[in-house]
Amino acid sequence: MSERELVLMAKNGDVDAFCALYDIYKDRLYGYAYYKLENCSDAEDAVQSCVLSAFQQIGILKRAEAFSSWIFKILNCCCTSVIKDQIKRRNTDDIESCINLPSYSSEIDIERQELKQALSVLKEEDREIVLLSFVGGFKSHEIAKICGLSAVNVRQRLSRSLARLKKELV
Repeated sequence: MSERELVLMAKNGDVDAFCALYDIYKDRLYGYAYYKLENCSDAEDAVQSCVLSAFQQIGILKRAEAFSSWIFKILNCCCTSVIKDQIKRRNTDDIESCINLPSYSSEIDIERQELKQALSVLKEEDREIVLLSFVGGFKSHEIAKICGLSAVNVRQRLSRSLARLKKELV
């Protein structure tokens, strides 16, 4: 069954079709949220919030072909909300209330940390474009719709951002 058919079925209330869509997108959604929020549990919370919101609002989606960019727009809003909550917690939490938890370290975690560090040198909008392209799997015209830019501008920013990341990671 095609993604378009699944979206149309989900719009008509088919829960199984929505679950199938979730299975298609869950890894991309989590990857995007993880690199945007730099925290596993916050990323999981953002994805959960995104999926719940998408499930509740799927009926208002106008074009089935727009599902991919639509759900990533929702995720972007959820990530922004988590970031605002993080800032609020940092401003109100007492330093003594924060505990250090032992962290599991592996090669994958080290690579993720290096990538997160490299991504941090990019401007927020450029980082967004890189994440949507490589983690989200979007093409420049789709990213342009999500970010409100032209496709040409997206390609230029992506090219410059990748060059900068290459310097950081070498």
